Amino acid sequence: MNKKAGRRSSRKWMSVMLAATLALGLAGCGSGDSANPGNTGNTGQGETENFNKEGLPIVTEPVTLKVLTMRWGNMGDTFTQNQWLKDLEANTNVKIEWQVVSSNDWSEQKSIMLASGTLPDIILGNQTFSDSDIVNNLSYFRPLDDYIEQYMPNLKAAMAETPELKKISTFPDGKIYSLPTRLPARPKTKNQPVINKAWLDKLGLAIPDTTDDLYNVLKAFKEQDPNGNGKPDEIPYTETGLAPDFLNPFGITDINANSMLIRDGQPVFYPVSEEYKEGLKYASKLYAEGLIDKELFTQDATMTSAKQQNADAAIVGFSNQWTPDAVFGKWSDQYEMIPPIAGPDGKRYNPGNPNGMSFNRNEMLITSSCKFPEVAARWADQFYTNEASIQNFWGAIGTVIEKNDDGTYTLMDPPEGTSADAWYWEQSLRDFGPKYVSPSFEEKIVLNKEAGDGLKLEIDKLGSEYVTDPFPNVMYTAEEFQELPTLTTDIDSYVAAMRAQWVTKGGIEEGWDAYVKKLNDMGLDKLMKIRTDAYNRYMSVD
Repeated sequence: MNKKAGRRSSRKWMSVMLAATLALGLAGCGSGDSANPGNTGNTGQGETENFNKEGLPIVTEPVTLKVLTMRWGNMGDTFTQNQWLKDLEANTNVKIEWQVVSSNDWSEQKSIMLASGTLPDIILGNQTFSDSDIVNNLSYFRPLDDYIEQYMPNLKAAMAETPELKKISTFPDGKIYSLPTRLPARPKTKNQPVINKAWLDKLGLAIPDTTDDLYNVLKAFKEQDPNGNGKPDEIPYTETGLAPDFLNPFGITDINANSMLIRDGQPVFYPVSEEYKEGLKYASKLYAEGLIDKELFTQDATMTSAKQQNADAAIVGFSNQWTPDAVFGKWSDQYEMIPPIAGPDGKRYNPGNPNGMSFNRNEMLITSSCKFPEVAARWADQFYTNEASIQNFWGAIGTVIEKNDDGTYTLMDPPEGTSADAWYWEQSLRDFGPKYVSPSFEEKIVLNKEAGDGLKLEIDKLGSEYVTDPFPNVMYTAEEFQELPTLTTDIDSYVAAMRAQWVTKGGIEEGWDAYVKKLNDMGLDKLMKIRTDAYNRYMSVD
C-alpha cells in the first residue's frame, strides 16, 4: 500500500471509529440513568407528575440531561466545577452529563454528528453550532417559543426589558430555536486607535486628531528614530491586511467583516461607496511614502504579532485594537488608546454597537432528541438572572466574585502567574451559554480599571459617543445560505484583490468604474437583496 492510500485508509478508519464513539456516547439522549426514578412514566410528551412547573426543584426525582459544549483548544472542563453550577444541580435535581469537546477537532466531530442525527439533549455555546448548522438541520432542534412562554419567566422578562434579545433570536420562519445572551460589562466600542505614546513624547508630538495629523505623526515615526536604536526599523502602521478599522475616519465601521454598513436606515455595501474610495486613496498615499508596512498584504497573523512584540525594541507606531495589553507584549506600557481620528468631513466614527458589544444567539439549543424539553427549558431559565449570569461569565461568588455588604460585586485577583481572562475561562462558561445582566445591575459590578474587562470599559469612554449603528447579526434562510457562499467568495475575493492593488500600486480613479461594473456583473444586486431581506426580517421582529 502506498503512503497516500495508507493515510486515506487511516482517516476513513478514524472517521468510522469516531462516528461509533459519538453514537455510543450520545445514544439514548435525555433518558438519563435507566434506574433513574425521575424517568418513570415520562414519555417526553409534556409535563409529568415528576415535573414542577414553578419553584425548585424542577423535578422531584432526579433527571439527567446530556449537555454538549465546545471549548477553545485545550481549555478542558474545569468550568464544570463552578460552584454555581454545582448548586444548580443540587437545587434543581437536574443532573448534567457534560460532553466537552475541543475546537481542535470539533469540525469533524460536528459533521459526523449532524450527518447521523445523533444529538445530546442540549447544545451550549454559540461557537458549537453556527446559524447555517441550525438552519440546514432545523428538524434536529425544538422551537422554543411555547417553552419560553410557559416555563421561562426570567428570559421573558429579559426580552421585555431588552427587545434586541428577541430580535437576534428569531429565525426566518418567525420562531425561536436558540437562546440568546447579553454579556455583562461589555463596551459599546469594538477596536479603537492605539499609538506608541512613548514615541510621541520623545519626538515632542501631540496625539493626532485628524487624518492629516496622523499622516504627519506616522511620517515622523518613520524618519526620526523614535525607538532610539539607531536603526530605520520603525513601522508606522502594520496589520494583517488593511483592516477596515484603518478606514474608520472615512465612515467605514465594519464590526462583522462582511463589508456592510447601515446608512440612513438602509443596508449599504461600502466597497462601492465614495467614502471607501477616498479611504483607499489616503492609504495609498501613506503606503507610497513607506508609512504603511510593505508586507501588509502578504504577512499572516504570526508575522504581524512578531512585529508588534519585536524582541529588541518596539517597532510599531499605530494600530487599532481591543486593548493594547494583549497585543504588544512587553512593550504594552508604551502604548495608549486615543480617541477616534476625525475624517475629512470633520466627524469621528467608531465601530461597535450603541446597545453594547454583548449580544449573541445560539447560546443554547434543546434538541428534538431531548425527552424532557420542559425540564431543559426550566433549567436554562435559571441562567437568566443577574447573579447567575455574572457567575457564569467570571466565576462563582466566593471563588472569583466577592459579594459586598453594600450590594456591589467585586472581582477577586487571579492566582499568581495567571491572567484574569485565563482565570475566568477556567472558572466559568465565560462568553458561552445563556446569560442576561440588566443594565441597572451592571452599576453594581466593581471592576479593576487597569486590566481586563475594567480596562476596556475605561477605554470605551474615548469612543463610545462616536459608535455607529452596525449592520446587525441577521439570520438567513436555508435557501439564502445556499446562495451566499458563491456570491461572497467571488465578490469578497475581488474586493480584497483590488484593495491590495490600489493601496500598493494606486490607480483607483482610473479603475473605479470598471471595478463597480464587475461587482455588479458578479451578482452584487443578488447579494444585496439577500442581505436587505434578512435585515428587514430582523427589523420587523417586535
